[in-house]
Amino acid sequence: MKLYISVDMEGITGLADYTHVDSFKHNYERSRKIMTEEANHVISAAFDLGCAEVVVNDSHSKMNNLLIENLHPEAQVIVGDVKPFSMVQALDSSFVGAIFVGYHARASMKGAMSHSMIFGVRNMYINDVAIGEMGLNAYVAGYHGVPVLMVAGDDRAALEAEQLIPNVTTAIVKETITRSAVKSLTPAKAGELLREKTAEALKNRDLVKPLTPPDNPLLRIEFANYGQAEWAALMPGTEIEENTTIVRYQAKDILEAYKAMLVMVELAMRTSFC
Repeated sequence: MKLYISVDMEGITGLADYTHVDSFKHNYERSRKIMTEEANHVISAAFDLGCAEVVVNDSHSKMNNLLIENLHPEAQVIVGDVKPFSMVQALDSSFVGAIFVGYHARASMKGAMSHSMIFGVRNMYINDVAIGEMGLNAYVAGYHGVPVLMVAGDDRAALEAEQLIPNVTTAIVKETITRSAVKSLTPAKAGELLREKTAEALKNRDLVKPLTPPDNPLLRIEFANYGQAEWAALMPGTEIEENTTIVRYQAKDILEAYKAMLVMVELAMRTSFC
């Protein structure tokens, strides 16, 4: 049994604001340790439940946050930037399931540090359905026939997961007060919860179906300002919807839509004055 784990940072226990997740800020090094410990709880539970192989993808920012020297010795780790499939790099049909750890709510929604890839995105849509990082990643997993078995993060990430994926297991390690304040479990208590929920998710894996993506999906990204939309629309095949900051791209499949999203948001970040 082979398990895939994608680990983001904003949904990790006790992390409340940008000082915890920005590598230039004072709380970041503490946060890396908590993030690594959190991943280890899920990895250990997976091995205890009979997984023969666990692949962990560092999925936050430059994707070099996990302290590999402190990670479970039997885990395999994907680390660094640039990855063609970012938060779900190397996820394929060989995995029995995927677990998302440290995840957060999508842009424009309530939730600790809620966003979708970059803070310049207001909304993302696949065929006019609003979706965030979690949904796009789950669609890529579904393309390969892999179900998302568990999502760990704040209460709003859990709600988003439950609305998106029937029978998914959720592990709520903190509750949202505002976008930059939370009521959190301690790392020790969160560890107990994560081990318990990972075991539950693996035992109930047959109840969760892969999130099947639509054929020929239309990707639409709404940016915060027109300059970001102009940069994103430099990618061939895109166009700005008139009188909006929405850039659209007609993809042949969800894999192409995912890569298009990555290119569009990277271009949008070049906007220097907002």
